[in-house]
Amino acid sequence: MSKKYLIDANSLIRPSRAYYPFDFAPSFWQQLHPKISLDKIAVLDKVRDEILKETDELSAWISDLPNECILSTQDIQIIQMYRDVLSFIQQSDQYSEAALRLWSRENIADPWLIAVAAAYDYTILSFEQSAGRITTSSNNPKLPDIARHFHVAYTSLFDMMRQECFRL
Repeated sequence: MSKKYLIDANSLIRPSRAYYPFDFAPSFWQQLHPKISLDKIAVLDKVRDEILKETDELSAWISDLPNECILSTQDIQIIQMYRDVLSFIQQSDQYSEAALRLWSRENIADPWLIAVAAAYDYTILSFEQSAGRITTSSNNPKLPDIARHFHVAYTSLFDMMRQECFRL
């Protein structure tokens, strides 16, 4: 079975603002859309909601995606994994109480991305980098570090584009 990807908001926001603006690189967005429609790349409802806070071309693009292309976090397996992610942060000596409060906020997609990826075998797409070795209690968990703990595959947007033969 081929890889399925779950895209973080920063893998949509950063390209739209820096690498592939809609007016400069429409082919990126034209290639991305059908992969979402074919369930190759999933967009989580929390990621969509984060993007819809803005009023720009990206928010218009994502609002044009059919509702059936958006993964809901309202699934019992996902909710259980979400609890596991937050429990790990709470019990880990690497993370502070502030880290737990941060990741528990309703608008933070990171723990949900890990929960969905763990429950349904997705590879997370994100530009976020590991914090490396943590020697003191951190207030800011990093998506790749927590994903690694849950054995969730993690890659960059550019690596996925190579794997999926995007051409600009």
